[in-house]
Amino acid sequence: MQLFFRVGSKLRRILPISDRLWTKFDLLRTLVRRDLEARYKGSVLGNLWSVVNPLSQLLIYTYVFSVVLKVKLSLKGLPANENVSFGLWLFAGLLPWIAFSTGLTQSASSVIGQPNLVKKVVFPLTLLPLVTILSAFIESSFGLILLIFFVAVSSGTLHTTLALLPLVWIPQLLLTAGLGYLVAGLTVFLRDIPQTLNVILNIWFYVTPIVYPITSIPESWRNWVLWLNPLAAIVEVYREFVLTGEVKHWGELGIAFPVSVVVFVVGFLVYKKLRPAFADVL
Repeated sequence: MQLFFRVGSKLRRILPISDRLWTKFDLLRTLVRRDLEARYKGSVLGNLWSVVNPLSQLLIYTYVFSVVLKVKLSLKGLPANENVSFGLWLFAGLLPWIAFSTGLTQSASSVIGQPNLVKKVVFPLTLLPLVTILSAFIESSFGLILLIFFVAVSSGTLHTTLALLPLVWIPQLLLTAGLGYLVAGLTVFLRDIPQTLNVILNIWFYVTPIVYPITSIPESWRNWVLWLNPLAAIVEVYREFVLTGEVKHWGELGIAFPVSVVVFVVGFLVYKKLRPAFADVL
């Protein structure tokens, strides 16, 4: 965990960014560290829960879809054992989804859960939704390290495309942050937003090819899913970077970038518009 914060300190010496922005970055880094430390404070396993939780989902989905429903995959470079291959493939899809859904769900309550900070005139409220989003992203990186280890052991290779993973992380974080700003701002005025969000995410999960291969979708619908659902493109390219080393969805990822930027800008502007009324409502 400390590695992420050391990288931030090194970037400060390289990037030409104003002291004001670096002050906010330092505050954000402190808040994220505190959030990560507080999540499992007092528990025996501590931050290992961030790996245990996705692994438990992995075992359940692998049993249901691979063993019971007999979902088949045809990917080069994965182990001959079909259940092991499906588990690795599924884990690679679950990681970006868990980071996205966890960060988005928790960001919905980020403002209403910190009324004392909201009422402080000097506190930069734009940081609140980002704290839970970055915490969830950092936690998912522990699972990514475990996935890379499993892939290396089972297939005996590490693909050079792993170095391209930031190309997936950027739209993933922009999409999550944009939606996080939107739901965080709206939740202050409409307390049904978190419950509504859970319903939407349940539907979104199954319209994204996470527990089933994209080839299971009828060909006439396949492009619509990939082009209109940026998370579908992110999941597919994430898998290609980690598992196969062959990227077939550059075009879809290229569309996911501007879509994520638009979502981020719209979400941030809505949040900024609603922000002056937060203190009055809370």
